Amino acid sequence: MNIQDTMLREDFDYITALSIPWEELKGKTLLVTGATGLVGSQIVRAVAYCNEKYDLHMKVLALIRDPQKAESLLGSSADNGGIVFLKGDVLQPASEYLPEIINVDFIVHAASITASKTMITQPVETITTALDGTRNMLELARNHHSSAFVYISSMEVYGSFAEGKYVSEEDMGYIDPLQIRSNYPLGKRMCENMCIAYGAEYGVPVRIARLSQTFGAGILPGENRVFAQFARSVLNKTDIVLHTKGMSEGNYCYTRDTVAAILFLLLRGENNSAYNISNEDCHTTIADMAKMVAHKLANDEIKVVFDIPETNQFGYANDTHMKLNASKLRKLGWTPTVGLEEAYRRMIRSMQETNV
Repeated sequence: MNIQDTMLREDFDYITALSIPWEELKGKTLLVTGATGLVGSQIVRAVAYCNEKYDLHMKVLALIRDPQKAESLLGSSADNGGIVFLKGDVLQPASEYLPEIINVDFIVHAASITASKTMITQPVETITTALDGTRNMLELARNHHSSAFVYISSMEVYGSFAEGKYVSEEDMGYIDPLQIRSNYPLGKRMCENMCIAYGAEYGVPVRIARLSQTFGAGILPGENRVFAQFARSVLNKTDIVLHTKGMSEGNYCYTRDTVAAILFLLLRGENNSAYNISNEDCHTTIADMAKMVAHKLANDEIKVVFDIPETNQFGYANDTHMKLNASKLRKLGWTPTVGLEEAYRRMIRSMQETNV
Protein backbone atom coordinates (compact mmCIF):
# COMPACT_ATOMS: atom_id res chain seq x y z
CA MET A 1 0.00 0.00 0.00
CA ASN A 2 1.22 3.47 -0.84
CA ILE A 3 0.93 5.42 2.42
CA GLN A 4 2.15 9.02 2.27
CA ASP A 5 1.61 9.70 5.98
CA THR A 6 4.95 8.93 7.68
CA MET A 7 3.43 8.49 11.13
CA LEU A 8 0.68 6.21 9.87
CA ARG A 9 3.13 4.05 7.96
CA GLU A 10 5.22 3.68 11.12
CA ASP A 11 2.06 2.70 13.01
CA PHE A 12 1.19 -0.03 10.51
CA ASP A 13 4.78 -1.33 10.58
CA TYR A 14 4.44 -1.57 14.36
CA ILE A 15 1.14 -3.48 14.12
CA THR A 16 2.49 -5.99 11.58
CA ALA A 17 5.40 -6.78 13.93
CA LEU A 18 3.11 -7.72 16.84
CA SER A 19 2.79 -11.31 18.02
CA ILE A 20 -0.69 -11.68 16.53
CA PRO A 21 -1.52 -15.05 14.87
CA TRP A 22 -1.77 -13.56 11.39
CA GLU A 23 -1.80 -17.03 9.83
CA GLU A 24 -5.35 -17.49 11.15
CA LEU A 25 -6.44 -14.82 8.67
CA LYS A 26 -4.87 -16.52 5.65
CA GLY A 27 -7.40 -16.89 2.85
CA LYS A 28 -10.15 -15.46 5.04
CA THR A 29 -12.63 -12.64 4.58
CA LEU A 30 -12.96 -9.77 7.07
CA LEU A 31 -15.90 -7.37 6.95
CA VAL A 32 -15.54 -3.96 8.63
CA THR A 33 -18.52 -1.65 9.08
CA GLY A 34 -18.03 2.05 9.62
CA ALA A 35 -15.06 1.70 7.28
CA THR A 36 -14.77 5.44 6.64
CA GLY A 37 -14.81 6.31 10.34
CA LEU A 38 -11.64 6.85 12.37
CA VAL A 39 -11.38 3.39 13.93
CA GLY A 40 -12.96 1.46 11.06
CA SER A 41 -10.74 3.01 8.37
CA GLN A 42 -7.59 2.33 10.39
CA ILE A 43 -8.58 -1.31 10.91
CA VAL A 44 -9.20 -1.73 7.17
CA ARG A 45 -5.86 -0.15 6.23
CA ALA A 46 -3.87 -1.93 8.93
CA VAL A 47 -5.21 -5.36 7.96
CA ALA A 48 -4.69 -4.62 4.26
CA TYR A 49 -1.10 -3.60 5.08
CA CYS A 50 -0.57 -6.91 6.92
CA ASN A 51 -2.28 -8.75 4.05
CA GLU A 52 0.36 -7.48 1.64
CA LYS A 53 3.29 -8.01 4.00
CA TYR A 54 2.44 -11.59 4.94
CA ASP A 55 0.81 -12.59 1.64
CA LEU A 56 -2.36 -13.67 3.43
CA HIS A 57 -4.61 -13.71 0.34
CA MET A 58 -7.38 -12.08 2.38
CA LYS A 59 -10.42 -10.14 1.32
CA VAL A 60 -10.95 -7.00 3.41
CA LEU A 61 -14.55 -5.92 2.84
CA ALA A 62 -15.17 -2.27 3.67
CA LEU A 63 -18.86 -1.46 4.09
CA ILE A 64 -19.24 2.14 2.93
CA ARG A 65 -22.02 4.56 1.98
CA ASP A 66 -19.96 7.16 0.10
CA PRO A 67 -17.60 5.67 -2.54
CA GLN A 68 -15.86 9.01 -3.12
CA LYS A 69 -15.07 9.39 0.57
CA ALA A 70 -13.93 5.77 0.72
CA GLU A 71 -11.58 6.19 -2.21
CA SER A 72 -10.01 9.30 -0.70
CA LEU A 73 -9.39 7.48 2.60
CA LEU A 74 -8.67 3.92 1.54
CA GLY A 75 -7.53 4.12 -2.09
CA SER A 76 -9.37 3.49 -5.34
CA SER A 77 -7.83 0.15 -6.34
CA ALA A 78 -9.70 -3.04 -5.48
CA ASP A 79 -6.26 -4.72 -5.29
CA ASN A 80 -5.07 -2.26 -2.65
CA GLY A 81 -4.17 -4.78 0.02
CA GLY A 82 -7.23 -6.84 -0.79
CA ILE A 83 -9.69 -4.05 0.05
CA VAL A 84 -13.09 -4.45 -1.58
CA PHE A 85 -15.73 -1.73 -1.26
CA LEU A 86 -19.29 -2.75 -0.49
CA LYS A 87 -21.70 0.13 -1.02
CA GLY A 88 -24.43 -0.29 1.53
CA ASP A 89 -25.65 0.52 5.00
CA VAL A 90 -25.84 -1.46 8.23
CA LEU A 91 -29.57 -0.69 8.26
CA GLN A 92 -29.97 -2.85 5.15
CA PRO A 93 -30.05 -6.65 5.16
CA ALA A 94 -26.63 -7.94 4.07
CA SER A 95 -28.19 -9.65 1.04
CA GLU A 96 -28.70 -6.22 -0.55
CA TYR A 97 -24.96 -5.47 -0.82
CA LEU A 98 -23.05 -8.71 -0.18
CA PRO A 99 -22.62 -11.17 -3.11
CA GLU A 100 -23.86 -14.67 -2.28
CA ILE A 101 -20.55 -16.26 -3.26
CA ILE A 102 -18.71 -14.48 -0.44
CA ASN A 103 -18.61 -16.03 3.02
CA VAL A 104 -17.65 -13.67 5.83
CA ASP A 105 -15.25 -15.25 8.33
CA PHE A 106 -14.63 -12.28 10.62
CA ILE A 107 -16.61 -9.10 11.37
CA VAL A 108 -15.64 -5.89 13.12
CA HIS A 109 -18.78 -3.82 13.63
CA ALA A 110 -17.57 -0.24 14.05
CA ALA A 111 -20.45 1.70 12.45
CA SER A 112 -22.02 4.15 14.87
CA ILE A 113 -23.11 7.75 15.22
CA THR A 114 -20.32 9.40 17.22
CA ALA A 115 -21.02 13.15 16.98
CA SER A 116 -22.49 14.43 20.24
CA LYS A 117 -24.47 17.14 18.45
CA THR A 118 -26.19 14.49 16.28
CA MET A 119 -27.14 12.59 19.43
CA ILE A 120 -28.98 15.71 20.57
CA THR A 121 -30.56 16.71 17.25
CA GLN A 122 -31.28 13.20 15.88
CA PRO A 123 -31.75 10.94 18.91
CA VAL A 124 -34.16 8.54 17.16
CA GLU A 125 -31.72 7.98 14.30
CA THR A 126 -28.90 7.46 16.80
CA ILE A 127 -30.89 4.72 18.53
CA THR A 128 -32.14 2.97 15.39
CA THR A 129 -28.69 2.99 13.77
CA ALA A 130 -27.27 1.33 16.87
CA LEU A 131 -29.95 -1.30 17.43
CA ASP A 132 -31.08 -2.17 13.91
CA GLY A 133 -27.56 -1.95 12.50
CA THR A 134 -26.11 -4.23 15.14
CA ARG A 135 -28.89 -6.78 14.76
CA ASN A 136 -28.33 -6.91 10.99
CA MET A 137 -24.62 -7.53 11.48
CA LEU A 138 -25.22 -10.22 14.10
CA GLU A 139 -27.64 -11.93 11.70
CA LEU A 140 -24.91 -11.85 9.06
CA ALA A 141 -22.43 -13.44 11.48
CA ARG A 142 -25.03 -16.06 12.42
CA ASN A 143 -25.90 -16.96 8.84
CA HIS A 144 -22.24 -17.13 7.74
CA HIS A 145 -21.07 -19.06 10.81
CA SER A 146 -18.38 -16.41 11.28
CA SER A 147 -15.34 -17.28 13.40
CA ALA A 148 -15.40 -14.03 15.40
CA PHE A 149 -17.54 -10.90 15.74
CA VAL A 150 -16.09 -7.84 17.47
CA TYR A 151 -18.58 -5.18 18.51
CA ILE A 152 -17.05 -1.71 18.96
CA SER A 153 -18.64 -0.29 22.08
CA SER A 154 -17.67 2.67 24.24
CA MET A 155 -16.56 3.56 27.75
CA GLU A 156 -19.81 5.58 27.88
CA VAL A 157 -21.68 2.35 28.69
CA TYR A 158 -20.39 2.70 32.25
CA GLY A 159 -22.36 5.88 32.93
CA SER A 160 -21.51 7.80 36.09
CA PHE A 161 -20.39 6.81 39.56
CA ALA A 162 -20.92 8.60 42.87
CA GLU A 163 -17.17 9.12 43.15
CA GLY A 164 -14.05 8.45 41.15
CA LYS A 165 -13.62 4.74 40.43
CA TYR A 166 -11.11 2.38 38.87
CA VAL A 167 -13.49 0.63 36.49
CA SER A 168 -13.22 -2.96 35.32
CA GLU A 169 -15.58 -4.74 32.93
CA GLU A 170 -17.87 -5.97 35.73
CA ASP A 171 -18.66 -2.48 37.04
CA MET A 172 -21.61 -0.40 35.87
CA GLY A 173 -22.72 3.11 36.85
CA TYR A 174 -25.90 5.14 36.46
CA ILE A 175 -27.37 6.50 33.22
CA ASP A 176 -30.46 8.73 33.38
CA PRO A 177 -32.89 7.43 30.72
CA LEU A 178 -34.77 10.76 30.76
CA GLN A 179 -31.75 12.69 29.48
CA ILE A 180 -31.78 12.96 25.67
CA ARG A 181 -28.00 12.51 25.40
CA SER A 182 -28.38 9.12 27.11
CA ASN A 183 -29.49 7.60 23.80
CA TYR A 184 -25.86 6.86 22.93
CA PRO A 185 -24.68 5.05 26.09
CA LEU A 186 -28.02 3.27 26.56
CA GLY A 187 -27.95 2.21 22.91
CA LYS A 188 -24.46 0.81 23.42
CA ARG A 189 -25.62 -1.10 26.50
CA MET A 190 -28.51 -2.63 24.59
CA CYS A 191 -26.28 -3.56 21.65
CA GLU A 192 -23.84 -5.25 24.02
CA ASN A 193 -26.69 -7.27 25.49
CA MET A 194 -27.90 -8.13 21.98
CA CYS A 195 -24.42 -9.46 21.22
CA ILE A 196 -24.53 -11.62 24.34
CA ALA A 197 -28.03 -12.82 23.39
CA TYR A 198 -26.86 -13.90 19.93
CA GLY A 199 -23.91 -15.63 21.55
CA ALA A 200 -26.12 -17.50 24.01
CA GLU A 201 -28.97 -18.44 21.67
CA TYR A 202 -27.25 -18.86 18.32
CA GLY A 203 -23.62 -19.44 19.21
CA VAL A 204 -22.32 -16.30 17.50
CA PRO A 205 -18.73 -15.82 18.79
CA VAL A 206 -19.01 -12.23 20.03
CA ARG A 207 -16.35 -10.11 21.71
CA ILE A 208 -17.02 -6.56 22.92
CA ALA A 209 -14.46 -3.75 22.76
CA ARG A 210 -15.18 -0.84 25.11
CA LEU A 211 -13.12 1.96 23.64
CA SER A 212 -11.74 4.95 25.46
CA GLN A 213 -11.28 8.20 23.52
CA THR A 214 -9.11 7.19 20.56
CA PHE A 215 -6.97 9.50 18.46
CA GLY A 216 -3.65 9.70 16.66
CA ALA A 217 -2.05 9.75 13.22
CA GLY A 218 -4.50 9.43 10.37
CA ILE A 219 -7.44 11.35 11.83
CA LEU A 220 -10.11 12.10 9.27
CA PRO A 221 -10.76 15.34 7.39
CA GLY A 222 -13.43 17.34 9.22
CA GLU A 223 -12.75 15.63 12.56
CA ASN A 224 -14.02 18.02 15.23
CA ARG A 225 -13.76 16.12 18.50
CA VAL A 226 -11.83 17.72 21.32
CA PHE A 227 -8.44 16.16 20.47
CA ALA A 228 -8.61 17.53 16.91
CA GLN A 229 -9.69 20.96 18.15
CA PHE A 230 -6.73 21.08 20.54
CA ALA A 231 -4.31 20.00 17.81
CA ARG A 232 -5.61 22.63 15.39
CA SER A 233 -5.18 25.26 18.07
CA VAL A 234 -1.50 24.32 18.19
CA LEU A 235 -1.15 24.39 14.40
CA ASN A 236 -3.04 27.68 14.01
CA LYS A 237 -1.57 29.26 17.16
CA THR A 238 -5.03 30.04 18.52
CA ASP A 239 -6.21 29.72 22.10
CA ILE A 240 -7.92 26.51 23.22
CA VAL A 241 -11.55 27.33 24.08
CA LEU A 242 -13.36 25.03 26.52
CA HIS A 243 -17.17 25.09 26.75
CA THR A 244 -17.17 23.19 30.06
CA LYS A 245 -15.05 23.44 33.18
CA GLY A 246 -13.08 20.51 31.81
CA MET A 247 -13.37 18.46 34.99
CA SER A 248 -14.45 15.30 33.19
CA GLU A 249 -11.76 12.63 33.50
CA GLY A 250 -10.68 11.40 30.09
CA ASN A 251 -9.48 7.90 29.28
CA TYR A 252 -7.38 7.86 26.10
CA CYS A 253 -5.62 5.48 23.77
CA TYR A 254 -3.49 6.11 20.69
CA THR A 255 -5.06 4.87 17.48
CA ARG A 256 -2.53 2.16 16.63
CA ASP A 257 -2.76 0.75 20.15
CA THR A 258 -6.55 0.62 19.81
CA VAL A 259 -6.36 -1.09 16.40
CA ALA A 260 -3.87 -3.61 17.80
CA ALA A 261 -6.22 -4.29 20.73
CA ILE A 262 -9.15 -4.96 18.39
CA LEU A 263 -7.05 -7.39 16.37
CA PHE A 264 -6.05 -9.19 19.59
CA LEU A 265 -9.75 -9.50 20.44
CA LEU A 266 -10.59 -10.73 16.96
CA LEU A 267 -8.05 -13.55 17.14
CA ARG A 268 -7.51 -14.17 20.86
CA GLY A 269 -10.51 -12.75 22.69
CA GLU A 270 -12.88 -14.83 24.79
CA ASN A 271 -16.41 -15.25 23.47
CA ASN A 272 -19.26 -13.42 25.22
CA SER A 273 -16.79 -11.11 26.97
CA ALA A 274 -16.15 -7.37 27.12
CA TYR A 275 -12.72 -5.73 27.22
CA ASN A 276 -11.69 -2.18 28.11
CA ILE A 277 -9.31 -0.62 25.59
CA SER A 278 -7.46 2.21 27.31
CA ASN A 279 -3.95 3.35 28.12
CA GLU A 280 -4.12 3.85 31.89
CA ASP A 281 -1.10 6.17 31.73
CA CYS A 282 -3.10 8.58 29.54
CA HIS A 283 -5.77 9.31 32.15
CA THR A 284 -6.35 13.05 32.75
CA THR A 285 -9.03 15.72 32.94
CA ILE A 286 -10.01 17.68 29.83
CA ALA A 287 -8.72 20.89 31.44
CA ASP A 288 -5.36 19.37 32.33
CA MET A 289 -5.00 17.91 28.85
CA ALA A 290 -5.72 21.33 27.35
CA LYS A 291 -3.08 22.90 29.60
CA MET A 292 -0.57 20.19 28.65
CA VAL A 293 -1.18 20.83 24.95
CA ALA A 294 -0.85 24.61 25.36
CA HIS A 295 2.34 24.28 27.42
CA LYS A 296 4.22 21.33 25.88
CA LEU A 297 2.95 21.25 22.32
CA ALA A 298 2.48 24.98 21.71
CA ASN A 299 5.33 26.11 23.98
CA ASP A 300 3.01 28.47 25.88
CA GLU A 301 2.29 30.46 22.71
CA ILE A 302 -1.42 29.83 23.27
CA LYS A 303 -3.58 29.67 26.40
CA VAL A 304 -6.69 27.87 27.63
CA VAL A 305 -9.88 29.97 27.66
CA PHE A 306 -13.17 28.97 29.32
CA ASP A 307 -16.40 30.00 27.53
CA ILE A 308 -19.21 28.03 29.19
CA PRO A 309 -22.77 28.42 27.76
CA GLU A 310 -25.83 28.30 30.01
CA THR A 311 -27.24 25.25 28.20
CA ASN A 312 -25.56 22.10 26.84
CA GLN A 313 -25.97 23.25 23.25
CA PHE A 314 -22.96 21.25 22.09
CA GLY A 315 -24.35 17.95 23.37
CA TYR A 316 -21.40 17.10 25.61
CA ALA A 317 -21.69 13.99 27.75
CA ASN A 318 -21.97 14.42 31.51
CA ASP A 319 -18.70 14.64 33.42
CA THR A 320 -17.18 11.25 34.13
CA HIS A 321 -14.95 10.42 37.06
CA MET A 322 -13.51 7.01 36.41
CA LYS A 323 -10.33 5.35 35.21
CA LEU A 324 -10.64 2.35 32.92
CA ASN A 325 -8.86 -0.81 34.00
CA ALA A 326 -7.37 -2.59 30.97
CA SER A 327 -5.76 -5.50 32.82
CA LYS A 328 -8.14 -8.04 31.25
CA LEU A 329 -7.01 -7.06 27.77
CA ARG A 330 -3.34 -7.04 28.78
CA LYS A 331 -3.67 -10.72 29.68
CA LEU A 332 -4.18 -11.42 25.96
CA GLY A 333 -0.69 -10.05 25.29
CA TRP A 334 -1.64 -6.47 24.39
CA THR A 335 0.38 -3.52 25.68
CA PRO A 336 -0.21 0.17 24.80
CA THR A 337 2.99 1.97 23.85
CA VAL A 338 2.17 5.60 23.02
CA GLY A 339 1.63 8.16 25.77
CA LEU A 340 -0.55 11.27 25.61
CA GLU A 341 2.11 13.81 24.66
CA GLU A 342 3.62 11.53 22.00
CA ALA A 343 0.11 10.81 20.66
CA TYR A 344 -0.42 14.53 20.11
CA ARG A 345 2.99 14.98 18.51
CA ARG A 346 2.39 12.12 16.10
CA MET A 347 -1.13 13.31 15.30
CA ILE A 348 0.01 16.88 14.65
CA ARG A 349 2.81 15.75 12.33
CA SER A 350 0.33 13.52 10.51
CA MET A 351 -2.08 16.46 10.15
CA GLN A 352 0.71 18.60 8.72
CA GLU A 353 1.73 15.96 6.17
CA THR A 354 -1.85 15.30 5.01
CA ASN A 355 -3.25 18.85 5.35
CA VAL A 356 -6.10 17.61 7.53
